[in-house]
Amino acid sequence: MKSCTPVRFLVLCSILALTRALSAQVFVVGEKTATADVTTEFHPTHIEIPDAPLTDRGRLDLIRNLEAEQGFAHRELPFGPGLTLIANGNMTPSNEDYKRMLYERGQSAATGDRVAVTALQFKGDRLVIDFNGGPYAKHRFLSHLSFNDMQVAREGPIATGFRITLVFEGGLPEVTAPEVKALLDPLVDFRAKSSEEAYTDSLSPKVRTAVAAHEILVGMDRRMVLASAGPPRDKHREHTIEGNTDSPMYEEWIYGEPPEAARFVRFQEGRVVRLEIAALGKPIEIHDHNELGSDAAPTLEARTVMNGDVQPEAEQTRNGKPPTLRRPGETIGAPNSVGRVNLPADPPPPAAKQQTTTGTQLEAKS
Repeated sequence: MKSCTPVRFLVLCSILALTRALSAQVFVVGEKTATADVTTEFHPTHIEIPDAPLTDRGRLDLIRNLEAEQGFAHRELPFGPGLTLIANGNMTPSNEDYKRMLYERGQSAATGDRVAVTALQFKGDRLVIDFNGGPYAKHRFLSHLSFNDMQVAREGPIATGFRITLVFEGGLPEVTAPEVKALLDPLVDFRAKSSEEAYTDSLSPKVRTAVAAHEILVGMDRRMVLASAGPPRDKHREHTIEGNTDSPMYEEWIYGEPPEAARFVRFQEGRVVRLEIAALGKPIEIHDHNELGSDAAPTLEARTVMNGDVQPEAEQTRNGKPPTLRRPGETIGAPNSVGRVNLPADPPPPAAKQQTTTGTQLEAKS
């Protein structure tokens, strides 16, 4: 065995020290350690689901009222697809399988993170909802082409979103956006205050109670009605006097379809002036008196803002002389009095003057 020279000994010592330092910085986190704090507790919802199948109108309403809606994650949500939620039922995967999905795929959103609905798909008995861009990156076919070793188009951003598949037994029912949000509540909390909720909170207690009960009262404006009953089924605009185009216009919103009670809401000058409720087997119920009173519009405490001009009451009680345009020592009539305006007399017309002169000459000759 060859003897180790001092230089070789120093090199070997350096390599050994570097190897020990690198091995000390490398560590592996196991599945149990990484998912020790993951919440697996799940409580199914109890939401009344309609029996009628989903119509084209309901499909459009879901797209309009769900896309771009924001909420907050109720738990750690894994990246990618594969998360299935049964309406008013359990979630799959669950328990240890749910932890394994988080460990293998990674986390797309932590508890309390803000998430947004970015896409909806309707497939048979399920509603596929993508959050934060979805689990797949936007594919661009031009990214596969190159010209002189230069890529024609760059690939889109890396996908970091997730997908929830909401399954309904028996097919997609005529559910609304608030009902879908309530069914997703175990995973995503949509109860963050929206602009409509903030507007509702600013209303008087009477109007707020009516909006919460989806009632329409005479005296409401259009925004109050929309917050209470949503968009109408149909709208009509007509003149108050049929055939008279000069008569004022009114707008009528129609809610409800048979066998539900139909509501005819008439607006004039931006507020409800008449409400007719027609239900099967009942006489038509008519409301044409203001049911809000002073609650029809928000009232503000009136106050006077003085911007340099002194109010008459304050002018009488303040100290000092009032402002004037007179020069020092100049007096025009009595103080604080209005004098008569004297206008110069109009000169007589030339014909009258000539006639007067001629008459004077005749008298002198006689």
